[in-house]
Amino acid sequence: MEKNVTFAIYLLYTFVKMKKSTLLLFWALCCGISAAVAQDLIVRTDSTRIEARVTEVSPETVRYKRFSNPDGPTYVLPVAGIDYIRYANGETDRFRQPAAPAPAPDAPVAVPTPASATASDPAAPAALPVQYELKRYAVGDYYDFNGVKGVVCKVTEDGLHGMVVSLDEVMIPWSVFRKPDLRTVGAVDRTDGRVNMQTVARYIAENGLSWDDFPAFKWCREQGEGWYLPAIDEVLAIGNNFNGGTRMHYDRQARNRFNDALKEHGGKRMDRLVYYFSSTEQDEKSVHTSHMDMKPPYVVGIPKYNKFLVRAVHLF
Repeated sequence: MEKNVTFAIYLLYTFVKMKKSTLLLFWALCCGISAAVAQDLIVRTDSTRIEARVTEVSPETVRYKRFSNPDGPTYVLPVAGIDYIRYANGETDRFRQPAAPAPAPDAPVAVPTPASATASDPAAPAALPVQYELKRYAVGDYYDFNGVKGVVCKVTEDGLHGMVVSLDEVMIPWSVFRKPDLRTVGAVDRTDGRVNMQTVARYIAENGLSWDDFPAFKWCREQGEGWYLPAIDEVLAIGNNFNGGTRMHYDRQARNRFNDALKEHGGKRMDRLVYYFSSTEQDEKSVHTSHMDMKPPYVVGIPKYNKFLVRAVHLF
C-alpha cells in the first residue's frame, strides 16, 4: 500500500512538472507570434486609421507599406495630414500641433482710425494699428497674392502656409544631354526642389553651360521669383492632395475642385495619366517622375532628354 501511494505521488509530481513546461512553451509561442505580427498604426487628422509598416519619416512626408501587403507598393502621406503614428514598439510620434485658443467672445477688436481724424481733432484717441485678417487656405483654393497666382496643392494644418502649383504646364525635357554626353548633375534632394534648383544653377556656372541646357528648370525660373521645379516628394504630395489627401480611395469631388480652379483662372487642368517631371535625379540618364492617378507605381525613372509634363510650384 505504501509503495502504491509513493508511486501515485511521483506520477502527480511528474504531471505537474510537464504541465508547467507546456504552459511556459505555450506562453513563449504566444509572445513570438505577437512580436511577428506587430504593426505600426498611422492615424490621420480625419481619424482614418491605417495599419502599416512605416519605412521612412521626413519633415514633409511619411512613407509606408500596407501591413496586409508588405511586399506591395510604397505609399506616401504628407505629414500635415497625419495626427500621430504609434509604432510597433509602443512609441508614438505626434505631428498635429495643438490649436491656438480662440479669443474670448467679448475680446476687444482694434478698429483702424483714419490718420486725418487724429490730425484734425487733437482730442481724438491715438490711431490703433490696423489689424488684417489672415486668409486660411485649403487644397484646391485659387491663390492670388503679391503677384503669385496658382492653385493650392499643399497646406499646413492652420491653413496659413503651403504650396501652390502653377496654372500652366508644359511638355519639355529635363535636360538636353544624350549619349555620350549623359551626366549626373547632383540634384538628388527628394524633399525640397529649391535645393535641386540651386544645385543645377551651380552646375551651370561651374561648367560653362546655360539654362537652355535644362529646359524644365528654365521654364520654372521664368514663372518669376520663388517658382521652382518640385522634388519627387513634393510631386507625390501634389498627387495625394489632388486625389483628396490619399490614393487609397477615389475622390472625384476633390479632383474636380482642383481642376475647376485651374480652368476657371485661365490654367490647364492637370493630366492624371501622364507623368510629371520632378527635379530629383535618379542617375545620369533618368529622373524621378510621378503621376496624379490612383494606380501605382507612383515613382518611375524617365530619361531626362524625353519630353514630359512640367509644373512649377511656389511656397506661401
